[in-house]
Amino acid sequence: MGFIEDIKERARKNRKKIVLPETEDVRTIKAAAKIMKEEIADLILIGNREVIIEDAKNYGYHLGDVTIVDPEHFDGMDSYVETLVELRKKKGMTAEKAREILTTDYLHFGVMMVKMGDADGMVAGACHATADVLRPSLQILKTAPGTELVSGMFVMVVPDCDFGANGTFIFSDAGLNQNPTAQELAIIAGTTAKSFRLLVQEEPIVAMISHSTKGSASHPDVDKVVEATKIAKERYPKVKLDGEFQVDAAIVPSVGAFKAPGNNVAGHANVLVFPNLDAGNNGYKLVQRLAKAEAYGPLTQGIAKPVNDLSRGCSATDIVGVVAITAVQAGAEDTY
Repeated sequence: MGFIEDIKERARKNRKKIVLPETEDVRTIKAAAKIMKEEIADLILIGNREVIIEDAKNYGYHLGDVTIVDPEHFDGMDSYVETLVELRKKKGMTAEKAREILTTDYLHFGVMMVKMGDADGMVAGACHATADVLRPSLQILKTAPGTELVSGMFVMVVPDCDFGANGTFIFSDAGLNQNPTAQELAIIAGTTAKSFRLLVQEEPIVAMISHSTKGSASHPDVDKVVEATKIAKERYPKVKLDGEFQVDAAIVPSVGAFKAPGNNVAGHANVLVFPNLDAGNNGYKLVQRLAKAEAYGPLTQGIAKPVNDLSRGCSATDIVGVVAITAVQAGAEDTY
């Protein structure tokens, strides 16, 4: 069974309520129909019921008994407004403004559904920038207890690939932090190792990526990764982790053995921690497009409840996969 089919099966066994707010997009409707048919999650679509049903009919998709919530006719709105005012009163939030936001901005309304326990997670981003998805999530849900940094990762599933975990990797941070410090890179490494164990259910082997392998180049950028590796090893002693590595030395056994002989991470990594967002984001896109890999994300790490972003270039199939992953995250217990 492949990665995403395994994730779907795990989601089916512990059904969660996931919100999809971008109902104006045909990809969302198509994905919703597939999710309901495959019984992956209990979906909540946000918007006008008549419009959504008519759109689905015109597109040729059957939504089954999906739940549709229209903020303009939502019985619990008073409670939502009161909670949002309480959360944001120091920022000048008023009841009138809160009601307007929750009635007209489906992203805010979806996040509030998660906050209030009416949903277990949310997936959005097909029509919105990452900042638009994460801003209400951080303002309303806040960060998870003990979280020092929220970061973004991609699960990459590469076909016909012997590297990683049978072709499965996590790339991080590939969606959020522009130029993390050494301390932040170390935190990203530890958090992503935890996510890999949860989602892939195998031991994470973490490589701190650089344009240098074990001192082959000298530059302040290399120094940052070397320092991050040192910090991460101290903070997460149970995680198999090392660096700095070039990508080929990290994932190809023969190259790893040549460039870093005797190293138990070199050539075997399945978690790649990139030195900055430029490297991580372009790295995942190259693998997705050139290797025809499945790319799920950017998945967030560190928010109190699971809210996951989508690339605006995503397909309906991508949305299905991210919903399944979000459901698994929502049902997860701490594995570390």
